[in-house]
Amino acid sequence: MAAPVVRTSSAEVLPPPTERYTLLGWLKKNLFTDWFNTLLTFLALGFLYLIIPPLLRWAFTGAEWAVIPANFNLFMRGQYPAEQALRIWIVLWLTAIVVGFTWGVWSKEISPALVVVAAIPVLLMLVPFFAMETRLKLLGVEILGVVGYVIGRRVPRKHNQIATWLLIITLFASVFILRGFGPEQTDSLWARVPTNLWGGLLLSLLLSIFGIGFSFPIGVLLALGRQSKLPAIRTVSVLYIEFIRGVPLISLLFMGQVMLQLFLPEGFPPIDRVVRALVAIILFSAAYTAENVRGGLQSVPKGQYEAAMSLGLSTYQMMRLIILPQALRAVIPVLVGQFIGLFKDTSLVALVGLFDLLGIARVVLANPDWLGTQQEVYVFIAILYWIFSYAMSYASRRLEISLGVGQR
Repeated sequence: MAAPVVRTSSAEVLPPPTERYTLLGWLKKNLFTDWFNTLLTFLALGFLYLIIPPLLRWAFTGAEWAVIPANFNLFMRGQYPAEQALRIWIVLWLTAIVVGFTWGVWSKEISPALVVVAAIPVLLMLVPFFAMETRLKLLGVEILGVVGYVIGRRVPRKHNQIATWLLIITLFASVFILRGFGPEQTDSLWARVPTNLWGGLLLSLLLSIFGIGFSFPIGVLLALGRQSKLPAIRTVSVLYIEFIRGVPLISLLFMGQVMLQLFLPEGFPPIDRVVRALVAIILFSAAYTAENVRGGLQSVPKGQYEAAMSLGLSTYQMMRLIILPQALRAVIPVLVGQFIGLFKDTSLVALVGLFDLLGIARVVLANPDWLGTQQEVYVFIAILYWIFSYAMSYASRRLEISLGVGQR
């Protein structure tokens, strides 16, 4: 009796062992597949040879990196009083334990992403110009994050809403902690600190987090409104989206600083300048989020709507349980790309008198003691922006993999 024939698809055929296990095989497969890729490889190597040695010589011998440790606190918190700086650490400790708890609730496995996040405080402890007190505080961040993760792993995943609400509460509690209570006094730990003293990375992160957090639900509502069958809602949504997308963000920031108070009733207390900038950022980002979400809604097959209605689901249930999960899953890369752009666009608030990360850089460069250190300062700022942008991009890729985007 003849043996049965086993058919193997071309996708299941493994490459030769020389391409699987050797460095030479990897180089041939990725860099020298044909004459054109070989030419591009040599051109890239020549370009790197021209730029890397001068950059290394400047970084190790010519650059005046002393400007960074001398102004590190200014870059991180701006003019936030040193007497109340402990409150920033309290916010970091609180955030560490809540993020660890949330991660433990949502994921019961120790993933590479968790290891990378947990290693950040340890790596920061190795920064040479940090004082021992700062390193101990970073150690506290690491310990509290681990404690939160251990506690979170003991909570069943069905209670993950607890972690979500804890994150939201922590976000708003952090603002109250940073702002303080009571009159403005410099000798009290909990004295109120006006937002015009907030700056540096602290202000950039707050504007980004609240801008993303508030613009996302507004954008989803605008996207749904644009597809509404009610003419009034659809018209208002379309007019808002098209008007906001037709003007640059800097114009909205200037309008927020100058004109927002004019739209409020007479005698209304003056609105904080940071809040004005935040409102402009939220309004701007919401319009772009709406268009991104609308693209996701249009990608959902019509049969999904019909199936939901055949089950007797209400419009709210259909959108929350069937349509929006599929639509948002399809536009994760676009949304994260927009949020990364929003984080970088917060640097525009320096043009309206707020000292964010870029604004603080300009203040440092205006100091006569640090004239001529533009390259060092802007390289440091660029590295900080890259770290947070790459973190969002990495989280997006991990989320796409977990949800099977592009696979099913």
